[in-house]
Amino acid sequence: MKGLTRTFLTGLAAILPIVITLALLWWLGTTAEELLGALLQAVLPDMLYFPGLGLIVTLAVIFGIGVLLRAYVVQWLFGWIEGLMERIPVVKTIHGTVRDMMNLVSGDLEKKFGDAVLVTLPGTDYRLVGFITRQDFSGLPDELGSEETIAVYLPMSYQIGGYTLMLPRKQLQPLHMSLEDAMRYTLTAGVSARKEK
Repeated sequence: MKGLTRTFLTGLAAILPIVITLALLWWLGTTAEELLGALLQAVLPDMLYFPGLGLIVTLAVIFGIGVLLRAYVVQWLFGWIEGLMERIPVVKTIHGTVRDMMNLVSGDLEKKFGDAVLVTLPGTDYRLVGFITRQDFSGLPDELGSEETIAVYLPMSYQIGGYTLMLPRKQLQPLHMSLEDAMRYTLTAGVSARKEK
C-alpha cells in the first residue's frame, strides 16, 4: 500500500505544478476576456467585436504600461503606489511575493541586486543567502558604511520579510549561482534549486 501511495504522490507532484500553471493562465485569460470583452462589446459595434478581443486588448494594455514605465513620471507614480502598498500589513506580504516572483520571470533582478553571496554568521557555521544591494556609501552617513562595507539584503523564505545588513567584505563568500536561482532557492526555503552544470 505504501508503494502505491508513494507512486501516486510522485505522479501528483509531477502533474500538479503544470495543472495549476495552466489553470492560472486560463483564469487570467478568461477573466481578461470577460471584463474587457464585456466593456468592448458595450462600446464597439457588433461587427467590430470578436471573441478574444478582450484578451488581445489586455495584452496590448500590459505592453503599453511596460512602454510607459520607461518614462520618469510614470516610474515615480508606480514607485509611489508601491510605497503605499508596502505600508499596509497584509497587502505588503502579498505584493512583495508577487513582485519578487514577477522579477524572477521578467529578469529585473539584475537591476536591483548585485551578486548572490553567502553570509556566515559570526561565531557559527550558519550561513544565509544574501544579495548585494550597495557597495558605494558615498553621500550617506559614515555610520552606514565605508570602502570595506557592503550592504547585503537577506530575504526570508516565502517573502515574509528580510533584513539589510552592512557587512565587511571579508565576511561574504561569492555564491556561484545565478540571481534567479539564488532567489528561487531562498524564497522556497531551499526546496527549489538547480545544480550548476
